[in-house]
Amino acid sequence: MTPFAETITVEQLDEDPYPLYARLRRDEPVAWVPAVNLWLVTRADDVEYVTTHPELFRARVDGSPLDRSFGGPTILTVDGEQHLDLRRSLDAKYKPREVASYIDGLVRPIAQSALDALLARPERRADLMAAYFEPISVLSLGAVLGLGHLSADRLQEWFHGLAMGAINFENDPVKQQINDETATRIDEELRPLMERLQREPDGSTIASMLTVGRLRAIEEVLPSLKVIILGGMQEPGHGAGSCLFGLLSDPDQLSLVRAEPERWDDAVHEGLRWVAPIGTQTRQATEDVAVCGTTIPEGGAVGAVVASACRDEREFDEPDRFDIRRPRKANAAFGYGPHFCAGHAFARDQERIALEMLVSAMPDLALDPEYKVTMRGWEFRAPAELRVTW
Repeated sequence: MTPFAETITVEQLDEDPYPLYARLRRDEPVAWVPAVNLWLVTRADDVEYVTTHPELFRARVDGSPLDRSFGGPTILTVDGEQHLDLRRSLDAKYKPREVASYIDGLVRPIAQSALDALLARPERRADLMAAYFEPISVLSLGAVLGLGHLSADRLQEWFHGLAMGAINFENDPVKQQINDETATRIDEELRPLMERLQREPDGSTIASMLTVGRLRAIEEVLPSLKVIILGGMQEPGHGAGSCLFGLLSDPDQLSLVRAEPERWDDAVHEGLRWVAPIGTQTRQATEDVAVCGTTIPEGGAVGAVVASACRDEREFDEPDRFDIRRPRKANAAFGYGPHFCAGHAFARDQERIALEMLVSAMPDLALDPEYKVTMRGWEFRAPAELRVTW
């Protein structure tokens, strides 16, 4: 009989990976999935093991869609000193204490502008993903990166295009073409800016990536910058959208955060666990390695599924339920190990500010009854649209 994992399709994963992950956790916790050319590791303990043992599972994966799509090794696909060097170039802006010093002054004006535009709509209905969460996400990070001169539409176009390459484990030529055209436009736009910042660094993230510690070539920085444009601009907006969907689906929980605003941190934390915006950390086995009784062969490409780890019933009671009242416990949404997301504090705080301002300004905010909220994606997952009324 064909193993269940070998029957899984990309379309099934995109539609709803969570029932698939639950079955894999139960029956095939380490399994080869031909549709995505990966060994999927789905239990929380095993996901953590894979991502915290770089001597057994390296970050560089042969045929990596990230390296193929973004033009070379990135901060996500290197280990050791090369990885630490790139991480250090980001620390100046993204350490939690530093983020706390500037995040409110950065995000609140951007969110207020988007909120004012919503409140001015006579029809009092909108898709919050396109009109609120994504613009706040891209403009906030864009300002810190040094891309404050670019519009929200341009930045949203960039991260949607790059996502097609990052998720293209199946080598779909259509997805790859979308990515490649987007990457070319980014290179053309950013190269002159990066040349100037090499000569005249300012306080931006791009300048730091080029100059902190040592002078780096543009070709060395651009692939990792594309990772940040993709993940950093996408994750907070999509995480906030999923969190709000959970709250609007349970009026009691929405009432709770209204009455106790200090619970917004819990809401954001739970939203990220419930629907992890980024689904996997990819690795490659450096030798034959036994994980949970299954041997992953040397050279095997591995998807450590953090989205599945976040819903592991061994870690969380009723894991498929969104509940901001559950006891606070660390989860895998930002990954594990040396590649734990450098921008986690920025993302959490941005989500919290955008959500709190929106809910406070709209006391009768509700899901639009004329539309069904549909989530898509397994590597990047969020509501395709979040249509509401107020």
